Amino acid sequence: MLFISTSGALGRYIQLSVPLLIAARAVLAFLILFIYCKWRGFSLKVSKKDVLPIILSGILLGLHWLTYFYALKLSNVAIGMLSLFTYPILTSFLEPIVLKTKFERVHLFLGFLVLTGIYFLVPSFDAKNSYTIAVGIGVLSALFYAMRNLILKNRVSNYNGSMLMCFQMAIIGIFLSPFFFTNEFSELESQWSSILVLALLTTAIGHTLFLNSFKHFSVTTASILSSVQPIYGILIGMVFLWEIPSLWTVLGGFFILSSVVIESVRSYEK
Repeated sequence: MLFISTSGALGRYIQLSVPLLIAARAVLAFLILFIYCKWRGFSLKVSKKDVLPIILSGILLGLHWLTYFYALKLSNVAIGMLSLFTYPILTSFLEPIVLKTKFERVHLFLGFLVLTGIYFLVPSFDAKNSYTIAVGIGVLSALFYAMRNLILKNRVSNYNGSMLMCFQMAIIGIFLSPFFFTNEFSELESQWSSILVLALLTTAIGHTLFLNSFKHFSVTTASILSSVQPIYGILIGMVFLWEIPSLWTVLGGFFILSSVVIESVRSYEK
C-alpha cells in the first residue's frame, strides 16, 4: 500500500496528458515485469478459458487508471485518492453477486460511512465545480477497479501475480499505443525519471504485491484493509507537493477510512 500510494503525488506531479502518461507507465511496467518473470522462471502460459477474463481485467485496469488520473488532475491528491477509495464498499456489494459469496450485513453500515464521507468531500453539488466532477470520476474509477479485482480473484491462485500484471500492462500498452504518435517525444524524455518511478515502484512492485494478497483474503477484506493507502498518499502529497487537505476533506476521509478499522478488527477476530 505504501508503494501504490505514491501514484497520487506522481499523478499530480508529472505534466503529461493522462492517456500518454498511462501508456508510458504500462509499457515501462510491462518491460520490467517481463524481465522479472523471465529471470524468476515464471510461466507465461495462460489457459484458453482465462484469456478473455485477463484481457477484460486489463481493460478495466486501464480505465481505472485513466479516470483516477483525470480525477487527480481536476482536484488534488486527497480528493482524488479518497474518492477512489469508495471501491472497497463497491466491492462488498458486487462480490456476493459476481463470486456467489455470502453478503454480510455489516457492509451496509460500512457503505453508509463511505457515503457520508463522500458528502463531505463534495464542496457543492454543482456539476460545473471541478472538485465535484473529480469526485464523480473518482467513484467511477473505483467501480472499474472493483470489477477488475473481482474478475481476477478466482485466477490469482492459478497464476503468479507478476505474470498477471505483465499481461495487463501489455493490454493497456497496446490499447493506448496510438497516443505515442500524437504527442512530442520530448515531453516523455523530460519526465522519464518520474514515469520510471511510477512504473517500477507503484505499478510493478506495488500492484503485484496487492494481487498476491488476494491469496490470503477475500477481495472485500483486502480492499478495505488497503484503505490505509490514502493516508500514505495524502502525507506524501503534503511533504512533496505541499497540498494541505481542508477540514471538510479530512472529515470526509475520516468516515471513508474508518471502515478500515472496523474490517481490520473483524478480520483479526475471524
